[in-house]
Amino acid sequence: MKKLSIVIIAALALMATTARAAEAKDNFLKHCKSCHGPEGKGDTTLGQKFKVRDYSDPKVQDTLKDEDIFKAIKEGNEKNHMKPMADKMTDGEIKALVTHLRGLKNK
Repeated sequence: MKKLSIVIIAALALMATTARAAEAKDNFLKHCKSCHGPEGKGDTTLGQKFKVRDYSDPKVQDTLKDEDIFKAIKEGNEKNHMKPMADKMTDGEIKALVTHLRGLKNK
């Protein structure tokens, strides 16, 4: 019985993680794609205009801290023309978006 409970808990955790990842991808496509592009390359017209960095590049990813990404998404970044998302996403959704952004890195 104990093993079954552990399996059920693990399955539920996996389902929640998968749902959160899908939601983060949807949020990225909804709020970030116009500048960052669907793969985070920054190769859109707006991305090129605002000199958006290529988040699929491991070298760029290595220069970023999760807490700085979180803050930029939540509060925006006027210098980079990034609008705040605090009124559009919860802290949990923003954290999931940071994880999604990290997953854009090419290996």
